[in-house]
Amino acid sequence: MFRRALGALLAAGAMLLVATPATASTGAEPLPRAHAHNDYEHSRPLLDALDHGFSSVEADVYLVDGELRVGHDPEDLRPGRTLQSLYLDPLAQRVRDGHGRVFPRSRQQLQLLVDIKNNGAATYTEIDRVLGAYRKMLTTYDKGKVKAGAVTVVISGDRPRDLMAAQEKRYAFYDGRMSDLGQGGASLVSLISDNWTKVFTWNGEGEMPAAERAKLRQIVATAHGDGQKVRFWATPDAADPARDAIWRELVAADVDYLNTDDLAGLEQFLREHDAKSAAA
Repeated sequence: MFRRALGALLAAGAMLLVATPATASTGAEPLPRAHAHNDYEHSRPLLDALDHGFSSVEADVYLVDGELRVGHDPEDLRPGRTLQSLYLDPLAQRVRDGHGRVFPRSRQQLQLLVDIKNNGAATYTEIDRVLGAYRKMLTTYDKGKVKAGAVTVVISGDRPRDLMAAQEKRYAFYDGRMSDLGQGGASLVSLISDNWTKVFTWNGEGEMPAAERAKLRQIVATAHGDGQKVRFWATPDAADPARDAIWRELVAADVDYLNTDDLAGLEQFLREHDAKSAAA
C-alpha cells in the first residue's frame, strides 16, 4: 500500500512539473539596471534572471553544425542547447502570455546581449536569419527607423560591424566600445560596453579618485546624449565592500547596466538602493 501511495504521489508530482509552463516566473518587479553576465550558467537560464527582476541577460553563442549553441567554451556546448531553446522561444511565449510584455504590469524592455564566440560574420548571418522568425517581439531597424519591441537584441563579441551597418533591415544592434563613444549612430550602436579595468584604475578600495569619477560621468553623459546605453564588465563580483562601492558609483553616475553573475546579490543591492532613494 505504501508503495502504491508513494507511486501515486510521484506521478502527481511529475504531472505537475509537466503542466507547469517552462516560462513560469515569480513576476518580480523589473530592475532596469540589472545585467546577468554569463546568464546561461545558472540552473535555469533566462528564467532565474527574470525571477530576480533582471532586465538584461547575456548568452555566449557558437555556430556549430548549423546550430547557435550556447556556452562559455567549446567543450560546454551541447546539441539542442541553443539560443532559440534557452532564450528566444521562452521569451516569445512570455511575450505572448504577457500581451506584448516581458514583465507583468511593466513596459520594461529586456535586453538580450548575444556574445558571438566564433566565425563572426557566419554566426551573425545565422543569428539574423533566426531572429526573423521572432521579429514581432523584437526592436527592429528598417531603413533608418528604429521600432521598439519587448526584446532588444544586441550583438557583442566577434561582431561584424560592416555587415550589420550595411543592412537596410536588422533585428539586432551593435555593442560598441570606448572607441565608439561620441560617434553617434544609436540606430546601429545602441550600447557602449567596455572592460572596467582598462578604463579605470580604481578597484573599489577607498574613495574613487575625483578625476575618475568625473571621467565616468562624462562617459555616461556622452553616451546618453547620443541615445546609447552604457555597461562595464570585469567589475569586482565577490560579495564585499569593494564591489558595493563600485556599484554605488555606477548607479550614482547613471550607468545603465550593472554586470554580475550574482543574481541575488545585485537584486538585493538595487532594491535596497531604490528603497533608500524613495525614502529620501
